[in-house]
Amino acid sequence: MDVLVGLLFGILIQQVLCQYGMVHVVSEKGHSNPKDYCILFNSQWAHLPYDLSKAALLPLEDQTPSVLCSASDVPRGGFINKIPMIMRGNCTFYEKVRLAQLNGAKGLIIVSRERLVPPAGNTSQYEEIDIPVALLSYGDMLEIYKVFGKSVKVALYAPNEPVLDYNMVIIFLMAVGTVAFGGYWAGSRDVKRRYMKHKRDDSAEKHEDETLDVTPIMICMFVLMCCSMLVLLYYLYDHLVYVIIAIFCLAASIGLYSCLYPFVRRLPFGSCRIPDNNLPYFHKRPQVRMLVLAAFCISVSVIWGVFRNEDQWAWVLQDTLGIAFCLYMLKTIRLPTFKACTLLLVVLFIYDIFFVFITPYLTESGESIMVEVAAGPADSSTHEKLPMVLKVPRLNASPLALCDRPFSLLGFGDVLVPGLLVVYCHRFDIQVQSSRIYFVACTVGAYCCSAVLVNEKLIYMSEPQYCRTAS
Repeated sequence: MDVLVGLLFGILIQQVLCQYGMVHVVSEKGHSNPKDYCILFNSQWAHLPYDLSKAALLPLEDQTPSVLCSASDVPRGGFINKIPMIMRGNCTFYEKVRLAQLNGAKGLIIVSRERLVPPAGNTSQYEEIDIPVALLSYGDMLEIYKVFGKSVKVALYAPNEPVLDYNMVIIFLMAVGTVAFGGYWAGSRDVKRRYMKHKRDDSAEKHEDETLDVTPIMICMFVLMCCSMLVLLYYLYDHLVYVIIAIFCLAASIGLYSCLYPFVRRLPFGSCRIPDNNLPYFHKRPQVRMLVLAAFCISVSVIWGVFRNEDQWAWVLQDTLGIAFCLYMLKTIRLPTFKACTLLLVVLFIYDIFFVFITPYLTESGESIMVEVAAGPADSSTHEKLPMVLKVPRLNASPLALCDRPFSLLGFGDVLVPGLLVVYCHRFDIQVQSSRIYFVACTVGAYCCSAVLVNEKLIYMSEPQYCRTAS
């Protein structure tokens, strides 16, 4: 029954045009530098100018003690050539903006304590109203008055998103580079393994021989575990997010160690071993340079774990650890047959379709479980984000960067899953002794082209879209 109700709610829920914009705030007394804040608006009420220089800078009328639902809420003298700021609630958006327009307002800002939703109306209401109406978060309202005081002027505008985001280029290069290098490295290790087996030389380091052949049963168990973990994170996010962060730190330090190990062991110094002892692990008498490498990798993970929320530079460490982890997984996990590759891709395709497109009809909020978990629930008390992503800050100023996504993100799954197929193709090239034609075709022809197509789709999705609202 709950599922049917959810489906009906998803079908009946109203769709309105929503777009992110900016409110440019200037102190009338010149106490602080101007600053932009995020707003969400519906351009069906009225369009906002794309350029700040073309936006009217008007006094902001503080009416936040009021919800502007009746004529008694209008101050004496009205809102002539002003932009009133009121609280959300008690009546429809149309009633608020109609009262504001009748009393001379040039725009309306509605402050919301809840998640921002686009102000909805119907066709006749849109035709009647010719002033812009936008929603501002309660936290931003408090900051505006704290920083600028009560005497401020504001301008509402909505600049276009840049056609080319340089951060997306960086993400593209990191992803393709990781897949290509990981696929080449894993295949090269197969060549070395075959050579050592031919020579019947068993003296090679065991570290170089650590591989895991994936079976169909393991693939099914892996997907079931992913489903269970995703659902648990959806309901217990604040409790499990720190467990995921700790696991990431451990796995990433192991991955970084594995990636740096081949280079460090070739150093001409530090090859001496520690003295005999009975301590765990140390009784094997590891080389000093390997102990230094292990300490370095653990330190990098710990530093990221402590300063992970420092947006200015922590993303560099996260990307470094993430790439190292992906490379480690690509050279360790092997899909032995094409059937295993096909099974993995098919079940993960179904997994993505269900948790991204089907679950919005099954949840009370109407949100996708995967999107909610990946972005972090809006009502999370920890405000932590899952670290299994490559992230690059947006290098262009835009409403999307200010409001919703200050970072461009790419999940590890978008690197590892196609990367495993690339590894398989390279191993196949080696087995049939071809000139790496399948490896190059899978990397350049398939992965690169699909990444470009996805980026084009993201550019399209950054344009005004229809959003769900229950208002």
